[in-house]
Amino acid sequence: MTLFRSYLNDLVSLLYPNLCMACSENLPSRGEIICLRCQYKLPKTNFHLEKDNPFTERFWGRLSLENGASLYHFVKGGRVQELLHRLKYLGKHEIGLRLGQWYGHQLRESPLYKDIDLIVPVPLHPRKERLRGYNQSAMFAKGLSESMGKPWSKNALLRNTFTETQTHKSRAERLENVLEVFEVANTKALESKHILLVDDVMTTGATLEACGSKILGVPGTKLSMVTIAIADH
Repeated sequence: MTLFRSYLNDLVSLLYPNLCMACSENLPSRGEIICLRCQYKLPKTNFHLEKDNPFTERFWGRLSLENGASLYHFVKGGRVQELLHRLKYLGKHEIGLRLGQWYGHQLRESPLYKDIDLIVPVPLHPRKERLRGYNQSAMFAKGLSESMGKPWSKNALLRNTFTETQTHKSRAERLENVLEVFEVANTKALESKHILLVDDVMTTGATLEACGSKILGVPGTKLSMVTIAIADH
């Protein structure tokens, strides 16, 4: 029976190979989604170790931010872009969960993120979430929650307007596009808490700024942010 199972596993691997989500090479284990080489070579930022870093600098003069960080640098045409493309458009929601689990372990060891009370993902409009089948930022938040041992809330923020795509817009255009589309669903749930706002990628920061402004409008809140990736200006 063991020999038969081995042959069956080999046949399944031949017909349905387990590929790395970043580089599309074969994975030796079916339990992983990113190969060891990519885990080592993907461009990590280590921003979570520094209070002032290129992430937080983008919000100077715009938002009162406690801490901010990204797991990876986003390089156009690179493997991080491939990961995000699969996460957002090819139904690979497990990427967000796994990256959240990995980053959560790192954030848990950083003194900057010790006093987080609640993890909140940037919401999708319900219509877009139905089309996609999930919110990629919520999957990231769930993974972070599991590793950090902190609660998360999918519905703390609501997106009440279906906006057009942000691609190819400037920071000012992006901010105008999203300025009034978010609202806090339950202010009591956020009051006097340190909120960790999370998203998949930070480009201009307009979406994070719009969400962060709503959170900071709740009495007693403090705000930190993390994303899977950060794109260069």
